[in-house]
Amino acid sequence: MTIWAVPVADGRLPVHSDRMSDDGSGGHYYWCTRHHRVETDADVCPARHVLGPYASAADADNALQTVRERNDAWDAEDARWAGEGR
Repeated sequence: MTIWAVPVADGRLPVHSDRMSDDGSGGHYYWCTRHHRVETDADVCPARHVLGPYASAADADNALQTVRERNDAWDAEDARWAGEGR
């Protein structure tokens, strides 16, 4: 039996390079939909309860507004694509 070694990250695919850590040193912020607050890597709830990661606490604090704005833009684009409003 022959096994061929194929490199996984040979430059064709982007590779996630952030260091994984449980010590809170990653510097990410999240909006917790369960507790309605900004959380950090050190105290983040499970992924099903958070939006992010964000680079700043302010960005995480504005996460719901960002979601609303993106949804509105996508809805408008869907309507435009479907020919509504002509």
